[in-house]
Amino acid sequence: MAATTSIAVSVSMGVLKPILGKLTALLVDKCKKLKGVRKQLSFLQEELSTMYAFLERLEPMDELDPLVNNWRSHVREMAYDIEDFIDDFTCQLGSEDGPNEGFLKKTSRRLKALRARHPIASQISELRARVLEANERRRRYQLDDFVPTSTSTSVDPRISALYNEASSLVGIENPKEEIISMLMNERWEEKRRVVSIVGLGGLGKTTLARKVYDEVGGQFNCKAFVSVSQTPDITRLLHGLLSQLGLPPPSCARELTDLIDYLREYLLTKRYFIVVDDLWDVPAWNIIRCVFPENSKPSRVIVTTRQRDVAVSCSSDDQGVHSMRPLNDQDSRKLFNNRIFGPNSEDACPPQFTDVSCEILKKCRGLPLAIITVASILACQPKRLKEEWEHIKDCLAAQEPTNTTLNDMMHILDLSYKFLPRRLQACFLYLGAYPEDFDIQKDDLVGKWVAEGFVSGSINRDAWHVAEGYLNELVNRSMIQHVPYSYGSDGPDELPYYKLHDMMLEMILKKCRENNFARLAHDQQEAMADLQVKVRRLAVHHISDAKDDTEVDVIIGRHLSQVRSLSVFGANCVPPLSELRFLRVLFLLTTGFSRHENRLDLTCVSQLSLLRYLKVHSSHPSFEVVLPSRIRSMQRLETLEIEGLPILSLPPDIAELPCLSHLKIGSTGTMPMLPDGICKVKSLRTLSDFRLPADSSHHIIEGLTELTNLAELSLDCRRPDGQFMPYIPMTAAWMAAWSSSLNKLSNLRMFGVESYPFSCCADALSSWVSPPFPFLEQLHVAGWTFSIVPRWIGGLHNLRSLEFGVKEVSNFTICGMLPNLINLYLRIEGDVPAEGIVISGSTGFKLLERFLLQTRSTSEVAFEAGAMPNLRQLWLIFDKKESDKATVPVGLEHLGRLRRIGIIGARVGAFTDTHDRFSALIDMFREAVKGLPNQPDFYSSRYYETYRYQE
Repeated sequence: MAATTSIAVSVSMGVLKPILGKLTALLVDKCKKLKGVRKQLSFLQEELSTMYAFLERLEPMDELDPLVNNWRSHVREMAYDIEDFIDDFTCQLGSEDGPNEGFLKKTSRRLKALRARHPIASQISELRARVLEANERRRRYQLDDFVPTSTSTSVDPRISALYNEASSLVGIENPKEEIISMLMNERWEEKRRVVSIVGLGGLGKTTLARKVYDEVGGQFNCKAFVSVSQTPDITRLLHGLLSQLGLPPPSCARELTDLIDYLREYLLTKRYFIVVDDLWDVPAWNIIRCVFPENSKPSRVIVTTRQRDVAVSCSSDDQGVHSMRPLNDQDSRKLFNNRIFGPNSEDACPPQFTDVSCEILKKCRGLPLAIITVASILACQPKRLKEEWEHIKDCLAAQEPTNTTLNDMMHILDLSYKFLPRRLQACFLYLGAYPEDFDIQKDDLVGKWVAEGFVSGSINRDAWHVAEGYLNELVNRSMIQHVPYSYGSDGPDELPYYKLHDMMLEMILKKCRENNFARLAHDQQEAMADLQVKVRRLAVHHISDAKDDTEVDVIIGRHLSQVRSLSVFGANCVPPLSELRFLRVLFLLTTGFSRHENRLDLTCVSQLSLLRYLKVHSSHPSFEVVLPSRIRSMQRLETLEIEGLPILSLPPDIAELPCLSHLKIGSTGTMPMLPDGICKVKSLRTLSDFRLPADSSHHIIEGLTELTNLAELSLDCRRPDGQFMPYIPMTAAWMAAWSSSLNKLSNLRMFGVESYPFSCCADALSSWVSPPFPFLEQLHVAGWTFSIVPRWIGGLHNLRSLEFGVKEVSNFTICGMLPNLINLYLRIEGDVPAEGIVISGSTGFKLLERFLLQTRSTSEVAFEAGAMPNLRQLWLIFDKKESDKATVPVGLEHLGRLRRIGIIGARVGAFTDTHDRFSALIDMFREAVKGLPNQPDFYSSRYYETYRYQE
């Protein structure tokens, strides 16, 4: 794809470096016949090359003379304007004459180029004047004299290790027990109780609340952990609460009060446990508290906040406030050393570092975030030299003396940014577009980085893989927190995501303003102030004071026509996209509560010829998305993703986009057909959530072998009308076609085909000696049935999630040996051996968190001591006709970390006599679960398909 060969954009120089490459391409290719234009562009290239050489000397310098800094900012903004001109100019000229192009089309293109020559020449003259003036200013003020000829050695950017636990829990046991005691006091047994945790940012309030949540949450009927933030979007927060409680969005909710009433009614009969994290003011609490009804159940709520008055207002009484305290010297040193030298290494600090580490920890003042941040800088040093530690200590001491802990914290965070390699700084600042406490998905972030040009590819690694490496580096430096794959007690979460500490976000937004890198708008006044500068990247968060959705148009109007990246969180209207012709990145997150018609009209995106990234996401399917009827003009588009919303139709010419890399239509309702000719798009990495057409399906499957870059492939073979019948005849030829195709898709990380509940024989794949996709992380083929577990599955060492069926389980232990398996759904169609399925400590499954087992009867499984030591969820799915034969599995008490157990009756047709038998089985399981020492939640459902689509 196009971005693979791009030269990375930087914070200090903007797009100046990529411009030089684009000018060279223009001179060699597009402008061969435009002699006057060619001469002017050649002049620009020479002048900008000189500027670039000067700016390269400034790159390693953290502090610049105000004159030099002002000049650099001027050149950076000028470079953005020049790139916009070049990209616009390239689009006007169009492509070169094709070999099969007709005479009329060639003539039309040439006439268009001639008409564009005059205004283009005028624009180049204006740009030339600006470049000359900038170079004259540099000479006039003798700016070269302010730049030293050499600079100190920067931090080596190589990573020595990627730690699994960046912030090992230290000093948390006593506060945790204190909070639990406040929550579970017997005198509050019949009442709702609210406890507040208050303290400075960086003290670990969220970490403490999460630890309490994990420890006692299993004692409640339902629970959730939601974040508020400084500028709360209450609608998004309540949708997050819905999701964690396992509730579908209400179909009739049009106002916020409807959503509150819906949640309140659900919780009225429940004993619930809710954590409200990062609350900033009382008015927000006054709305949120309406969701939590007073009932006869002993429910509990924890609130974390930086504000003491907020903590007092929320708490049930004066004894309901816990004040966070800094770590003591011993715990501070333990956390510091564990981060640098590895877990359980609190005494591993070499003697020559003892004194300097004491000085560093003194500056950190016992704040866990500050300690982790500084330790992460030192952990990433390739060599542990005393001089490097002394340099960090001196940088910490460089600040003017102050007694303000918050100022010291911000100085430490600022230092962590300065020690980032230059190639990571733009990527890091881009995180400022996201709201506080937002769950950032990896693919979203990496896709935007690539589209923005922050990442350079190479011959051996494309830009996407390089960007993933950058993200790992930021995690390793504790600049962003990685929340890995998890199948915990709150339900399945198959995608890893990332979170940003709110104090890191404050520092990012400060840097964005200083460098005019990006702007954030929360309200009208703030947005209009941004019109005074040229905004290149704009994030619009929920506009709480907007009287009408159309006010967003004022914010993103024609005065911001130069915007190249636009992220809208929580707005319910489409901004005036036709005015934003230089847009490269467009992200729209809708809340689903609109006073206008339920249609998101995106037909005008076809006019955005520079657009590379387009994603629309909604947590509520209240809109239909309307795409343009033709999309061929978007020749640079790399990502097209519609998530959570139905679309009317896909443009028929979507297969004519040469740079398309990610195509994902995760809509609710009917999925679109796999587009005709899509196998011609060789750049595709993601092809997800499409239906296979009924005719000639095996030929289309074989055509997928052309997409050798595919990393994610997910298709649906069910009927589109919701009737659970096979949509495609799953013949031997159909499966042979899959076998042939998958043999050639060696780069797959995720593969899924949805055909359940009807299965097909997958033995055509059993003949593989080794897996053709060795890097696979997710294999979801719940409707495919093998005679036995294929041996090649044991070679999928990166596999985290596995769903498939077998006829017999004689070699079931192959799955247990997978070193990274977290989620397993196993469907057994045949008979189970007389001894049943016995899982012991030697069976494996050391990391497994979620296990779904579908058999004819629950009596066919037993757990011995040491079995599945990390299991959080156990779901047993069986034939309801066998309810009278089913018993509670033996050995549930050995599953020490189990948080949830559920039984589900598989859909087997209209058997009216199964109701009473299944109800009796539910009662038997409920009593057995009550006797387990860890008190897991219990869940039951009469239909497996209902379970699958609710959760």
